Amino acid sequence: MSDEPTPIDLEKEPTSAEDPAAAAPEAPEASADATDGDTSANAGFGRTAVTRIGQGARNVGASVRHTLTTGHQSDEEFRRLLVQRQLAAYDEVRETAREELDDVHKRITRLERIGAEDGWTPEQRQEVKVLREERKGRTAALKDLMKTPFVAVQPTDDQIKRARRAGSTRRFVALLVVIGLLGLLCVRTPQLLLLVLPVGVAVLWWLGRRPPTLVQRPVPERLLARAELALPSQAGAGAAPGVDPEEPRQYPIADVSTAEEAEEAVRRVITAVGGDLAAVTDGHREPWGWSVRARFRSGSPDDLNEEKTYKRLITALRLRRAGLLIEADPEFGDSCTVRLVMRDPFTPELMGPVPYRPPLSTSIVDAHDFGVGMDASDLAFSLAGLMLIMVGDTGSGKSGIALALAEAVTSTRDAVLINLDPAGFGVGDLGPAITLDACMDQALIGNVLDFLIKLCSARARQRRAYGWGNKWRMSPEHPAFVVHMDEWPQLSEKNKKKLIRAILIGRKEGVWFEGFSQWGTKDYLGDAIGPKMPGKILGACRRVDVTELLGGGSIGEGYRSDLLQPATHTEAGDAGQIYAQGLPGMPTRPVRYKFREITSEYAARVGAERAAAGLPDVTHTLTEAGLIKEWRKLLKAAAAPAPGPGPVADGDDEPDVPPVLLVIAEAFVQEDDPEFLTLDQVHVYLKKDDAAKWGRWDDRDDKDRLRELGKALARELRDAGVTLSSERITEAEGQPRGYYAAAVQQALAGDSSDDS
Repeated sequence: MSDEPTPIDLEKEPTSAEDPAAAAPEAPEASADATDGDTSANAGFGRTAVTRIGQGARNVGASVRHTLTTGHQSDEEFRRLLVQRQLAAYDEVRETAREELDDVHKRITRLERIGAEDGWTPEQRQEVKVLREERKGRTAALKDLMKTPFVAVQPTDDQIKRARRAGSTRRFVALLVVIGLLGLLCVRTPQLLLLVLPVGVAVLWWLGRRPPTLVQRPVPERLLARAELALPSQAGAGAAPGVDPEEPRQYPIADVSTAEEAEEAVRRVITAVGGDLAAVTDGHREPWGWSVRARFRSGSPDDLNEEKTYKRLITALRLRRAGLLIEADPEFGDSCTVRLVMRDPFTPELMGPVPYRPPLSTSIVDAHDFGVGMDASDLAFSLAGLMLIMVGDTGSGKSGIALALAEAVTSTRDAVLINLDPAGFGVGDLGPAITLDACMDQALIGNVLDFLIKLCSARARQRRAYGWGNKWRMSPEHPAFVVHMDEWPQLSEKNKKKLIRAILIGRKEGVWFEGFSQWGTKDYLGDAIGPKMPGKILGACRRVDVTELLGGGSIGEGYRSDLLQPATHTEAGDAGQIYAQGLPGMPTRPVRYKFREITSEYAARVGAERAAAGLPDVTHTLTEAGLIKEWRKLLKAAAAPAPGPGPVADGDDEPDVPPVLLVIAEAFVQEDDPEFLTLDQVHVYLKKDDAAKWGRWDDRDDKDRLRELGKALARELRDAGVTLSSERITEAEGQPRGYYAAAVQQALAGDSSDDS
C-alpha cells in the first residue's frame, strides 16, 4: 500500500452525499422522444373511443327514431290492425247480447225459485211476465246477430296514415314519460349515476360498430292467422277455377301421425263445411284414434251434427260411418270435443273384469262400478232413488244391462229386487237372489203394481210418523224395493197406467223402478213418461227415441245413439254401448259408455251364493206397513205355475185414474217431490194440460182466480169419486190453500184399491 495521498482534481466541483440528483446516474438523451410518443398514442385512443361512442349514440338515435315514426311497420300491418278493431267491435256486440240474455235468464230463474218456495206477489208475477217477453225478444235478436256475417270496411290510405301518426305519437309520449321518470330518479338518487353512466357508455361503445337495420318487419303471425283480416282478393285467391270452395277436400285421418296434424286436419274440414273456427287445440292420440278440442268464433258446435254436415265431415276424413263423435261442452257453449274413432274403443284391457261383490257387502246408496267410458272415465253411479228408463233396439245389449243393474241390487244389504216382465223372464238368471218374480202373467204383474202403490201410501204415513223428513231411510230392517220392469210396451194398458202411477209416487218412499223398452215414445210407453224419468240410458235406437227422451237438441249436442249398431247372431256390433243422462254422480255429457257383460252363468252363480247367504228381510217393514198378508199372497201366487198360453183379460173396463188427479201428482214430480204444493203452483200444470179449461180465470186478480180454481178442482175431484180436498198449507207464508204430497199419494192409492 502506498502512503501517498490521492490527488484531487481541482477542475471538478465536489459532490455532496446529500444531493440525490448528483448521486443519480445520468439519463440517456433519447428518453425525451419516448415521452412525446406515448402522449400522442393516448390522445389517439381517446379520440377513437369518443368517435365510437358517438357512433353508438347515433345508431341508438336512428333506431329510436325508426321505431318512434313506426317505420318498422308496413301499411299492410296497419290495415289489418284497423280491420281487427272492426272485428273486435263485431264480436263485442254479440258477446254483450249473450251476457244480457244470460242476465235476464238468471233473473227469471231466481224469481221462479222464489215463486216455487214462497209464492209470487202480483208485482213479481208481472215482473216474470215482462222478463219472459224480454228474454224472447233478446233471443230472437241474438239469433239475428249470429246470422249476420262479418264484412270488413277496408281502410283508406289517409286512414292508414292517420293510424301511423297516432302510433308514432303514442310512442313519443311513452318515451318522454320514461325519460322523465329516469331523470327524476337520478335527481332523487344521484348515486345511481355512478351505475347508469358506465353502463350507458359501455352500451354505446358496443353499439358503435353495430349499425342498425332499419327495415319493415313482416306482418305479425297473430294478424295473419285471422282470415277475416285479409283482403277479399287474398281470401279468395286460393280457390282454383271451377272448384267449389265450400266442398271439403280429402284429409284422411289415417295419414295423421302427430297431434298437430290431427288438429290441422280437423280445422281444415270444419272450415271447409262453413264452420267459423277460432281455434283447434288439445290434439291427443287415443287408443282408438284421435281427439281434439274445437272452439267456434260464431255459430254453434251443434251444427256439426246436422245430417248433411256430418256426412261431409265423415267423407272428408275418410272415417267409418259412426266414427265421428262430437261432444258439445256443457260449460262453454262455443266449444266441443271432436273424437275421430278409427277402431273399437272398448278393448278388453280398457274394460277390465266384472268386479266381484260378496253377498250383503254393499249398500244401495253406494256407487257401483258398471263399466267405462271411451275417455277411460268410470261408469259408476248409485242406484238409490233412481227412476230409470233404458231404450234400445233388439241387439243393443238391453237385457245384459238390466242384468248388470240387477246384479248390483242383489249384492246390497238394504234393498230387494222385484222382477217384472210380461213377455219373458227379465233378469231371471239371478234365480233365488230375486225377492219376487212375476213374469209372463199380466194379472200377477197388475197385483204386484197395486201392492207397490199401497206400499208407497203406507210408507208416506210411516215416514211422517218416524220423522224421517222427505225421503225414506233405507236399512236392513226397512229395505228399498227396486223393481225391474222389462218389456214395458208389452204391458196391458191397465198395467201401464198402474206402472206410471207407481213411478209418480214411489221415489220418496224407497220404491224405485228401472224400466226397459225397445222404443221410447208415448205410443209405446202409454204416456209421455219417458222424458220425465230422471235417469235415461240409450243404447242403439231410433233417432226419434233420442229426441223424445233427451229433447230436440240432443242430437246436436252429441247424443248419437242412432249411430250405434245393434248386435246380430254373428257380429257383436255396439251391444252394451250407451249414452246416458241423469245418473247420480255422473256428468251430463254425451260420452259413449259401455257396460261390462254379466253372463247368465255368472249371474246364476252369484245369485245362488247370495240366496244361500240370506237376502234382506222385508217382513219387519211390511208388518209395520200393515201389508205383510198381501205380500205373502203375492209370494204364493208367484210360486204357482204360470198360466198357460191363451188370451189374457186386459181389464179395459177398469175405471181409469181421473186425469185431474194424474196432473196434480205429476206436478209434484216436476217440482222435485216437495212436501206440498199451493193451488197457485198446481194451476201452472193444469193450464199446461188444458189451457182452455183451467185458464178461464187468468184475467181476474189472484184472490178471485184461486177461489174459482179451488171450487172447480173440488167439483172435478168429487165428480170423479176421488177423496182429495185442498187444505191450508201452514208451513207456507200466508197459509195459502194447496195439497200435501201424502194426501195426493193416499188418493192415488185409494183409487188403485177401488180399481182392484
